[in-house]
Amino acid sequence: MKKRFLAVTLVGAMAATALAGCGSDNKTTDNTSAQKKAESGDKKKGSVYYLNFKPEAEDAWQALAKAYTEETGIEVKVHTAASGTYETTLESEMNKDEAPTLFQVNGPVGLANWADKCADLSETDVYKNLTSEDYGLKKDDKVLGIAYVIESYGIITNKKLLQEAGHSVDEINSFDTLKSVVEDITAKKAAGEVKFSAFTSAGMDGSSDWRFKTHLANLPIYFEYQEDGIDSTEAIKGTYLDNYRQIWDLYINNATAEGKDLSAKTGTDAENEFLNGEAVFFQNGSWEYTALSAKIADDDMTMIPIYVGAGDEAKQGLCTGTENFWCVNQDASDDDVAATLDFMNWCVTSEKGTKAMAEDMGFTIPFKNAVESKNVFVKQDVANTEAGLKPVSWNFTTMPSEKWKDGVGTALTAYAADPSDANWDAVKTAFVDGWASEYKLANADA
Repeated sequence: MKKRFLAVTLVGAMAATALAGCGSDNKTTDNTSAQKKAESGDKKKGSVYYLNFKPEAEDAWQALAKAYTEETGIEVKVHTAASGTYETTLESEMNKDEAPTLFQVNGPVGLANWADKCADLSETDVYKNLTSEDYGLKKDDKVLGIAYVIESYGIITNKKLLQEAGHSVDEINSFDTLKSVVEDITAKKAAGEVKFSAFTSAGMDGSSDWRFKTHLANLPIYFEYQEDGIDSTEAIKGTYLDNYRQIWDLYINNATAEGKDLSAKTGTDAENEFLNGEAVFFQNGSWEYTALSAKIADDDMTMIPIYVGAGDEAKQGLCTGTENFWCVNQDASDDDVAATLDFMNWCVTSEKGTKAMAEDMGFTIPFKNAVESKNVFVKQDVANTEAGLKPVSWNFTTMPSEKWKDGVGTALTAYAADPSDANWDAVKTAFVDGWASEYKLANADA
């Protein structure tokens, strides 16, 4: 399974590796060897402070940290940033005396902001335990980040509700077929034939808007990159923004909430709507499995690709990749670095660690001792690959800045409230002009 999954994810991971350093300056960063610091330190005298990116895995990380402390006697503190606030939280925490010893970046653009804080991990056991060196995030031939989870996202589907509406996932293999099913469900709800909507609310508050200004926005970027044969750009053209519009229209016109109400809708709202059987479709990722499986049987859930009417849709798979790279704070004491590297390696090699990451967190981890995930969405991705479907790589790691994402998100929210051509022009402006200006700012010293 690991070999098959590697084939699926390598494209996105290699793209991230190839882009490492993009958006940063061209100067060589003086990155200390984490292994040498660890050899000079004593892990028993150190401690770990992990700033976690994933709120949905908060409880699992706390339990795993406790288990590690009980086994080793080494203290592990886990603090989780609220959804959509990781970068600002990291900036704040890094300015404290007790700064995180372990944190994460989302890829090459994120690394550009934190490269001077990242120890070189190339000689560490955790790096050597990767199934492929391509899961290392590199700059100046140094490994400054390590991918710790590979994930997929798409349109999570309640197969039981879909069947109640008179349809099945076998019907859906393109944007047109998705649109036909979705609009039929909306019509049946209006007629009182079903009690549920097609889609959950496309919430645009800070806990939810990343699903659309980042994950959904990946689709027009991906297809443009594919067409142009590139893996990054200083000036996105917006070739597929009409496709972005039609999938966004489908979401906001066939949902549990009206477009004008989306600015206040949260990620929890969408999750609860799906859990309570209020909607058939829910754009999200494999990380949602643990929460959803508590109430919905595996046989009643699946994940289908996000079709936007572009490319070879019959052969399109899920969006698969990573934006989760562990980094070790090179300014931490030698003792703390030693403790941190030991904790990282324990998580991805020990029975307790690998089991927790696979079963409690629902992760597929790119390490040699990985436990096969029970996650039904991960299994769907593997099945898609075996069937010859091509995964959509994660190109949103090349988005020029958080400010760019926020500009797109603001424009999407305004369009949802008033879906006029003028408001869509504002989305285009934020997407295209915003990309060029933010890229220029990010690379001003390059």
